[in-house]
Amino acid sequence: MSSPRTGSLLRHRDFRMLWAGDSLSQFGYMVTTLAMPLLAVKTLHATPFEVGLLTTFEYLAFLAIGLPAGAWVDRMRRRNVMITADIGRAAVLATIPLAAAFGALTLWQVYAVVLVTGCLTVFFDVSYQSYLPFLIGREHLAEGNAKLQGTQSVAQVAGPSIGGLLVQALTAPYAILANVGSFLWSAGWVGRIGAREPRPDRTADRHLVREVREGVAFILRHPILRKVAGATGTSNLWSSGGQAMLIVLLARKLNLSAGVIGALMSAGAVGGLLGALGARRLAGWLGEGPLTWMSVAITSPAALLWPFLHRDWTLGLFVVTQLAISAGNVIYNVTQVTFRQRLCPDRLLGRMNASMRFLVWGTMPIGGLVGGALGSTVGVRTALLISAIGSSLAFLWIYFSPLRSLRVVGAEEEPVAVG
Repeated sequence: MSSPRTGSLLRHRDFRMLWAGDSLSQFGYMVTTLAMPLLAVKTLHATPFEVGLLTTFEYLAFLAIGLPAGAWVDRMRRRNVMITADIGRAAVLATIPLAAAFGALTLWQVYAVVLVTGCLTVFFDVSYQSYLPFLIGREHLAEGNAKLQGTQSVAQVAGPSIGGLLVQALTAPYAILANVGSFLWSAGWVGRIGAREPRPDRTADRHLVREVREGVAFILRHPILRKVAGATGTSNLWSSGGQAMLIVLLARKLNLSAGVIGALMSAGAVGGLLGALGARRLAGWLGEGPLTWMSVAITSPAALLWPFLHRDWTLGLFVVTQLAISAGNVIYNVTQVTFRQRLCPDRLLGRMNASMRFLVWGTMPIGGLVGGALGSTVGVRTALLISAIGSSLAFLWIYFSPLRSLRVVGAEEEPVAVG
């Protein structure tokens, strides 16, 4: 592992390689995030329930293989897993424009593509979060996470606009080619990283179930991490269904073009960039614990305005709500991911990150089903209102926990025994 001799990771060559690879892939991902539901709504004429089902298949992998993925990743060199996942995701996504070119694209193929892509994303994300502490050292995690979240925020600003224009110019199936290229770009840059992890210990008595249980136990027995898991999982449950119905509202009920939808999403995402830039300073001012719950408690209720959007001045209010929610989400993520990595011993990082993803992203396929079912029964606007109420209450997990008043989380804390 190489480490920067000064306080800035800009002088850290291997981090720059990781950052460069991540940057463009985030833009490609944001294009697909907009293009996939628009493909379902505009091209394949999906119902609200079928759009919710798209979210279910997109995140089902975190529920289905999220736990064993961490144990598997801890047995492999994480850099190699990331490269393989990037190439695999590019290949799978390329089947959508290929099928569209032959007039053979169906909604079930889209479901299959997002499911397989989600499985590969599980392995990439677990490896990515577990690899960063090795690459830059735990003392630089706050800076590293802030820079990576900042790039994601820039992608959230520009990506939807680019995606909307690509969807209008090329149609949704061919806009996805942007993400195919971005994953290949990411694989190339990650492959240039010079630091090599030591070969993981392959002891004869390693047992998959035992290792998975150890990762889950580390979170559930930790007084801070289990509350973070509860808050994030609850928020994701409701927001995943809400986001799916939001696209239905904008694209079908309000009949906005892909370009307008992309511009609205991009304008709101500026808040994420501001959140990334201010996260470290706010943590030093307020403390990590208070900032964690305040960042979502203050901003999440902005989604309560979404059910009342129309093709008028209320779209301006939508941009304001997106600014607030994006800023809050990024501040929350920078803070909680940093102290999660700080709290966990190296040998458990893969399993901890996988177990956390299982607990907090595993609620998203359920949320997609709930959102789609609500949208098809009580209406899209009512579904958005229920989802916003649920997301607004998620902070209570952290508010009623030891984390509420901690200024620095885990800096001098011994890892919790998992037995």
